[in-house]
Amino acid sequence: MFAVLKTGGKQYKVAKDDIFLVEKLLAEAGDTVRFDEVLMIGGETVTVGAPRIEGASVMAEVLEQTKGPKVISFVKRRRKHSSQRKRGHRQKLTRVRIIEIRAAGVAAPDVTAAAEAAVAETVVGEAAFVEIAAGEPEVIVTALPETAVARVAAPDKDVVETAN
Repeated sequence: MFAVLKTGGKQYKVAKDDIFLVEKLLAEAGDTVRFDEVLMIGGETVTVGAPRIEGASVMAEVLEQTKGPKVISFVKRRRKHSSQRKRGHRQKLTRVRIIEIRAAGVAAPDVTAAAEAAVAETVVGEAAFVEIAAGEPEVIVTALPETAVARVAAPDKDVVETAN
């Protein structure tokens, strides 16, 4: 079974246990992340989204945060005023391993609603810890001056980040 997912403005074709690099994610090594923007799922039958498949997700484990190779941008202008400019750049990347591909019909814990509710209750400029009833996901909310970010850890270690 394979899936085509979209993250960081790029599309990736992935299968279980694949290891690949994506644009930097706000997660630490060992965290589990969920990609909800699944464009296609293939296997015995192929499901194509329009533009994405509602309810489908791909679970991945963050292995490490790293940087890409150094890219040098060199500009030289000749003629009257010879000038040169040399700039370097290293893209920040996250290495992830695919744990599971969930099709649209597979039940997954709804941690997004809990995260959005916790962010809605957070006062801007304060930090809060919100604990939901037993059996439901734990929500840790950190509020920054202009935005609030919630990290939700469900019983099976799903992680969702929601910005307000």
